[in-house]
Amino acid sequence: MKAMVIREFGPPEVMRLEEVPTPEPGPGEVLVEIHAVSVNRTLDLVVRSGKYPRPVKLPHVLGVDPSGVVVKLGPGVKTRKLGDRVTSYLIWRTEDIKAPPVMLGVSVWGGYADYVCLPEAVTYLIPDAVDFATATVVARHAPLAFSMLRDKAKVARGEWVLVMGAAGGLGSVAVQAAKYLGARVIAAAGADQRVQAALDLGADAGVNYRTADLTAEVKRITGAGADIVLENIGDPELFAKAFASLARGGRLVTAGAHGGGIVPLNVSHLYINHLSIMGWTGQSDADVVDSLKAAAEGRLRVLIDRVMPLADAVEAHRIVAARDGLGKVILQPTA
Repeated sequence: MKAMVIREFGPPEVMRLEEVPTPEPGPGEVLVEIHAVSVNRTLDLVVRSGKYPRPVKLPHVLGVDPSGVVVKLGPGVKTRKLGDRVTSYLIWRTEDIKAPPVMLGVSVWGGYADYVCLPEAVTYLIPDAVDFATATVVARHAPLAFSMLRDKAKVARGEWVLVMGAAGGLGSVAVQAAKYLGARVIAAAGADQRVQAALDLGADAGVNYRTADLTAEVKRITGAGADIVLENIGDPELFAKAFASLARGGRLVTAGAHGGGIVPLNVSHLYINHLSIMGWTGQSDADVVDSLKAAAEGRLRVLIDRVMPLADAVEAHRIVAARDGLGKVILQPTA
């Protein structure tokens, strides 16, 4: 099969299209012919650079969220059959409970390839009405967005939710998840075009945090501040402004740090106003199934900037690094 292989860490050019052996599915695994995989800023660009905090063994193949068709079954597979259209979840546990979880595209070869082997337990059937690119984005981001808001931040109907990076992969579905859960949403992004995209997805108000005072605008819109901030950037300046915009009793929940991750914290604001800061990367099988169902019913939309051939992965990484697009960049290994 063809795969974009990394044999050294560095700039996008370290990825090269190579012929490598097609993997064989082991017990409980399925071989998936990949039709879509997205380009992620942290789990692709940072891993490729060699700066990801978990060890990555070379040679390596990126790609944490492939979707495709089951073409071969390993021994003991019970819940999948040949021809199933499936998407995937990037983390799974092994029998060694003391070992860290396996991360697709980080600790094992991922989806920048024609084929990938996956445990059947981390595959999910794609509804007929959902294409592969949409399924990849939905499964990657929507379950986490729902879990962050519903399970961790405990959003209540009528509360104000500030979504940072509201036109990004996670942010754009978080805007819709918050509205679905009955909240009022302020979409914050770094360009007018991105703010408008989030407004088109249902946000009640928008703020360009590069041209306006984020904290002042949130307090003007809400009167007292946001009840919840969904933060997935980790930029020192933006984090501080988002945190300062919380109302008394507010909650900040975060699942990202591509802006650096080391941020200042106003501890006085934290304890005087009884605030909470929570990190979260959890989701359930039901979250994935429900998110795909919502997409099939037209209740959940995703932003896709472009779909590119796998051979153009180097250029795709440059586009994502430059933040030139609006929505996710998708690689298509199999036409």
